[in-house]
Amino acid sequence: MTRGTLYGLGVGPGDPELITLKAHRLLTSAPVVAYPAPEHGASLARSIVADYLTGARTEIAIRMPLDPGRFPAEAVYDEAAGEIAGHLARGRDVAAICEGDPFFYGSFMYLFGRLAGRHRVEVVPGVSSLVACPAVAGAPLAARDDVLLVCPGVLEEDEMRRRLAGVEAAAIVKVGRHLGKVRRVLETLGLSGRARYVEHATMAGQTVMPLAETDAAGAPYFSMVLVHRRGEAWRR
Repeated sequence: MTRGTLYGLGVGPGDPELITLKAHRLLTSAPVVAYPAPEHGASLARSIVADYLTGARTEIAIRMPLDPGRFPAEAVYDEAAGEIAGHLARGRDVAAICEGDPFFYGSFMYLFGRLAGRHRVEVVPGVSSLVACPAVAGAPLAARDDVLLVCPGVLEEDEMRRRLAGVEAAAIVKVGRHLGKVRRVLETLGLSGRARYVEHATMAGQTVMPLAETDAAGAPYFSMVLVHRRGEAWRR
């Protein structure tokens, strides 16, 4: 029997129209769809492509704790990989969907690491938050010979300050409850006036504002701070 293929599909940052044609084709033809989900409640990844999930198919909700201190949930991914492998062994293709891009902080990489050595796997890139946030903010990321730094907001304050010191352009991701710390660091470095805050890019409730106008108490997980030392990447 021919084995199935596992497709890791990036489905973009939230707007259903930002899924690629290739991801759409594979998603709508696969008999099995897998997606990350919280321990309770609906899956954001699934909600992005819900209108495309027509007809009968098997769905695998990979339910896991989303607390950064408990993620990735290794046992959860072990179990999900085993269930997916069973479908692949029976010749059934599986479309595993992932917000943004599968290999840019994407949850799919944890399935890839468990299954790529034993099964055929194809990764389909998606529109990531790294390009969606600048687009909705009207703020080009980098130009000419700028060096771009992607900095997780979870870093310790001193380490974040060290990484961002002298930076030309930066995208600070995974902001969430670390918003106050991010603001302090950028203020210390004299960059807060050149920073933009974006949350829920391309989704309903999208918000874009200068970082200085945000509530330092916290932010949603799906938020990002964009910084450019020149203020605008296109300036000389």
